[in-house]
This record gives sequence, structure tokens and C-alpha cells, in this order.
Amino acid sequence: MTRTRFAPSPTGYLHIGGARTALFCWAYAKRQGGTFILRIEDTDRERSTRESVNAIIESLKWLGLDYEGPTFQMDRLARYREVAGQLIREDRAYYCYASKEELEALRESQRARNEKPRYDGRWRPENAQRLALKPPPNAQPVVRFRNPDAGEVTYRDLVKGAITVSNSELDDLVLLRADGIPTYNFGAVVDDIDMNVTHVIRGDDHVNNTPRQINIYRALGANLPQFAHVPLILGADGERLSKRHGAVSVTQYRDEGYLPDALVNYLARLGWSHGDEEMFSREQLVEWFDLEHISASPARFNPAKLAWLNAQYIKATGDARLAALAEPFLLRYGCDPRKGPALGKVAALLKERVNTIEELADAAVYFYRLLEPPESLRRQHAGPEASPVLAELAQRLEAAEWKREHIQAVLKSVAAAQNVKMNKVGMPLRVALTGKEETPSIDAVVELLGRDEVLRRLRRWL
Repeated sequence: MTRTRFAPSPTGYLHIGGARTALFCWAYAKRQGGTFILRIEDTDRERSTRESVNAIIESLKWLGLDYEGPTFQMDRLARYREVAGQLIREDRAYYCYASKEELEALRESQRARNEKPRYDGRWRPENAQRLALKPPPNAQPVVRFRNPDAGEVTYRDLVKGAITVSNSELDDLVLLRADGIPTYNFGAVVDDIDMNVTHVIRGDDHVNNTPRQINIYRALGANLPQFAHVPLILGADGERLSKRHGAVSVTQYRDEGYLPDALVNYLARLGWSHGDEEMFSREQLVEWFDLEHISASPARFNPAKLAWLNAQYIKATGDARLAALAEPFLLRYGCDPRKGPALGKVAALLKERVNTIEELADAAVYFYRLLEPPESLRRQHAGPEASPVLAELAQRLEAAEWKREHIQAVLKSVAAAQNVKMNKVGMPLRVALTGKEETPSIDAVVELLGRDEVLRRLRRWL
């Protein structure tokens, strides 16, 4: 059975690149009827935080990516030490007592000779014996892997194709640090073996790790998973994606009013495609997803495209659901959605005009709280010359049947009576009622505000 895993380090929030990797892993496992695993690689004790763990779990839940787990590497230290001990007994690994100062001096001398900095294997048992090296007193050794000296590592990447690396390019990597904490390459391999991971789908910044990991798999006599390295996401300028490109954490997109379905849809299209399909559901993604259609070229992150896609999802979302999503924003703005028109009706009026739920709530504020217009708008549209118009509007609206078509008829009759164009009626009314220059059609706004509130706001100007 197919088993994939997402293995973030909890040293920060889940960002767009990580979320896309998780989505690809989840979609592939679901397509194959398999299992998607969440593993928290929390071995960086200085930078790993519970807050980051919670943010990762919260983000995956919001995106709708269900998983097995989570498991934590720090709960498995005994297992890594057990496997390291096995490799030592089989002469596949050894203790290394080289100090940081020795290793830095080694690297400096290699750089001076224009050589690639690498560990020279001095503590391999046969080399240590030849050099008459003795463990320093009270020194805590690391455990190093005995990388094969000859041959090469060849594997078929499911995205990049065949990759071959000579073992002469690889040195003896550290498996366990002196404190018994595993390095990334060792912990990942042991975990993937124990968790029966069949497909390792991850960013192509891990391509260089894969030959090292394959050698560890082989030393342990384990079956290799299949590897798929997904190209990184770039900004529109071709640089590596960062906050300055508009790429932020998943939770920030949630907090700014993006819909999870829209973000899942957008992330899926970052480097993968199904024909010309732009909008599709999670169910369609699972039905269609494969690794063959992941692009080998980096994807470009486009915040404007994400905003557009989110707008399409908002338009397609039911008004009651939009109301529930917008209500927390309005409460933060000091508005009480119970004291005003039904929020679902307001959402129906506004949803064609916004890109996010936050924008929807921003646009809805004037339905629940009187907004004073800027002085510039007041002078331009609601000055003394507008008073006769507003006065007649108040008089006629008080007696009008409260339906949109009748309200529109009142506006036209006032324009005719005052001998002015419609914009000399609609704009003063809009500014007086909403404090804004741009709103949906003013007759629809008036209808939703209700007769009592409209008259109350108008009379403030008379």
C-alpha cells in the first residue's frame, strides 16, 4: 500500500512551499488509496517550538489534509541509537572523535588547495590504527557512516528522471551527534523504513541528500522508497520565494480571509496541471493527481492569481457560509452583525466585489456602524448644495414601499424634481449613508439598511 509522509521541522510556521509539498504527498496517497503520514522532525532543540508544531497541525487541518500521526523524532531517540549500534557492529559506521577545531582546520587546508571541503575518514578504524589515533579523554564521539569508497548511486527520480552520483563525491556523514541526536539524513531514513514509506515526495533542495540516504538504506538492507523531488517555488522575479513576494504562512492566509479550498486549488496548480483545468475541488484533485504531470521547472508564485482564484471561490460560496466567515472580522471591527441587516444578505450583495473574506467584512462595516465620510468627500458630494436633494429623499423615502425597484423610482423622481442628473442624487445619498464613494448599487444598499436606519442617517445631514 502507498504510504507518503510530510516531515516538517517545527522551527516556524507552515509556509507556502511546505504546504504544497504536504498537499502533493496527501493527494498522491489518496489517489492510490494509501496513507499520508505527518512526522515532526523536532531534533533542532534550540529552534523547535510547540507553537510551531501547533501551527503546522492547525494549518493542515484548515487545508483539509487528514493524516496518520503525528510522530515526533525526539520520542524515537532510543531507536536511532539502536540502529546506529547495529551499523557499528556490522562495520558500516564508526565512532569519530575529531573535534570541531580539527575539522575546521581540515576544511581550511582543503580550501587552500582548491579542494572540495570534506571529511577525510581519519577515524575509520583502519585509518585510526594506522595513524595511531587514540580517543581523547572524556571526549563524546559522533557516529559516522562508512560511505562506500567505490561505485555510484543511481536512482530514477519520478520528477527529474535518472540521477547518478559517484560515491567518490560523498564523504562519511555523521549519523548521530555527540549528544545522541540523529542528523537529518539518518533520522529520515530510519523513520521512513520503520513507517513503511513507499514514496518520498519533497522539495528538490533535498536532491543532494538522496544518494547519501540511499547508501544508508542499502547498508540496513532495506527496500528503497521511490523518490520524487519537486522543484522549488520562485517569486515572480525568479528569486527564491520569500515574504517580500507575498508568500506568507498558511495561517496568515486563513486570517486574511482566504478560503482553504481556494488555497488548495492554487497550490495544486503550482507546478502540477491537469490539462487546462484552473478550478477544481479536492475530490477532483485526488482523482486526477499523478507525479508524471509535476513540472520539472520551478513554479512562479503569483499573489494576484491567488487573489483572483479566491474571489471565484467566494462567489461560489453560499451566503450563510460567507456570513459565518465574515462575522469574526466584523466583531473585531466593533460591529454587531445582529444589529443591522441579515449578514447573509449583505454577503450576497458584496461577494461579487471582493477577493477575500476580510475585504467582504471591510465592505460590510457601514451596514452595522455609521461611518463618517472624509472631509474631502463631504465637501465634494454632500455640501450645502446637496441639502435640498437629501431633504426630498428623506421625505419621499419615508413614504415609499421598501423594495429595491420602488427605491430606485424615488431616486429618479427626486432627480427630476430637483432638475439634476442621477449622480447628483445617488452620490450624496451614498456618502451620507455609508461614508464611502464606492458601494454596490445605492438602491440595493438603501433596501438592506432599512427604512429606519436610512432616515436616521439622512436626517443627520439636514
